[in-house]
Amino acid sequence: MADDPLFDEFELNGDILDGRVGLAPMTRTSATDEGRPTDRMARYYASFARGGFSFLVTEGVHPDATHSQGYHNQPGLATDEQAAAWEPVVDAVHEAGSPIFAQLMHAGAQSQGNRYGFGPVAPSSYRPPGEMAELYGGSGEFPEADGLDDEGLDDVKAGFVAAAERARDAGFDGIEVHAANGYLLHEFVDPLVNDRDDEYGGSPANRARFPAEVTAAIDEATPDEFVVGVRASQAAVTDEERAWPDGEATAAALFGALSEAGADYVHVTGGDATAPEVPDTDRTLAELAVEHVDDAAVIANGSLGDPDKARAALADGADLITLGTGALANHDWPNRVWAGEPLDDLDPGVVFQPDASLSDAEVPGDD
Repeated sequence: MADDPLFDEFELNGDILDGRVGLAPMTRTSATDEGRPTDRMARYYASFARGGFSFLVTEGVHPDATHSQGYHNQPGLATDEQAAAWEPVVDAVHEAGSPIFAQLMHAGAQSQGNRYGFGPVAPSSYRPPGEMAELYGGSGEFPEADGLDDEGLDDVKAGFVAAAERARDAGFDGIEVHAANGYLLHEFVDPLVNDRDDEYGGSPANRARFPAEVTAAIDEATPDEFVVGVRASQAAVTDEERAWPDGEATAAALFGALSEAGADYVHVTGGDATAPEVPDTDRTLAELAVEHVDDAAVIANGSLGDPDKARAALADGADLITLGTGALANHDWPNRVWAGEPLDDLDPGVVFQPDASLSDAEVPGDD
C-alpha cells in the first residue's frame, strides 16, 4: 500500500501526521455527572490511536459552566477540575502515538441537559424542530432558547477562550471550534435560525462574523503551535436535511472569514462528503471549502468508511478525512486498510444500546 494517498504524510501547523485519516468527533455521554472524563474514556480514545488514526478529535466538550452544556454526562473543559481529568486521556493517546484535539461545543438552542441550571440560548429566540434525542438522554420538545445580547456574546466568547486555554494546559495538541450540526455557532451561520438585525445577522458575511471572532480570539490566546480548527456543516442534529438557502454565498463568506481568523483547518461534514449537497450548485461542501479556505487544511467527513470513497474525497481536494461510523466499527480502520484486511460493519446493537454511552465491547480491557 506504499502508493495509497490515505497514508501520505501531512504537515498540520508544523506537526507531521503519518497519514490522512483521523477520528471524527462523536457524542458518547460517558463522563461523570460532574463532566469529568474517566479512565474508560482514556482507553476508548487510545484504542483509535493504536489502530492507526493519525489524529483524534474528541466528542463535543462544553466550554463554560453556564449555558453551553448540551447533554447530561457530557465532558467539559469549563473548570480546572474537568481539565485535570482530561490529562490521563491525553497522555494515553500520546503514548499510543497520535495527537488529540478537544472539540469545544456550545450547544445553543439544542441543549437538552444542563447540570448548571441554565437554560438554552441562541443568536435570536428559537425553538429547534422535533423532539430531544432519547439516545442522548433527552425527551419531549425543546424549550425556546433566549436570544443573546451583547453581554451574552462576550460571555460565550470568553468561555471558548478559557476552555481552549484549559485544553492547552491539559496537554491537548489543539482544539476544534464546533460551528456545525445546529449548535450555537452554527446557528449564527444558518439564515434559517439567525434572525438578528445587527452586525451578526442578515448577510452571509455578518452571519459568519461571530464564529470567526471566537476562532480569532482562541488563536490569539494560544501558542502558535497549538492547532485551532473549526467544524462546519449545513445540516443540524434536529434537521439532517437542512441546507443553506444561499449555500455558495454562505460557504464563501464563512470559509473566508475562518481563514482570516487564523484557523489551521476547516473540518466540513455532511451526509456524504463525495456527493453534491450545496443548493444550486453541483459542489460538495468540502469542494467549496477547498476553493475558499486560504492557508489552512480542509478535512472532509461524511460516509467515508469505504476506503475508495475516502480516497475520492482526497482526490477532490481535501487534505485529510475523518471517520465516525467506520471508526466505531473498526477502531483499527487505518491499520486494516493498510494491511488489506476486511472491514467490519457497525452493529448498532453493540454501540448504541440503550444509549450513546460507551459499551463494554468498545473499550479495550473492559471485557
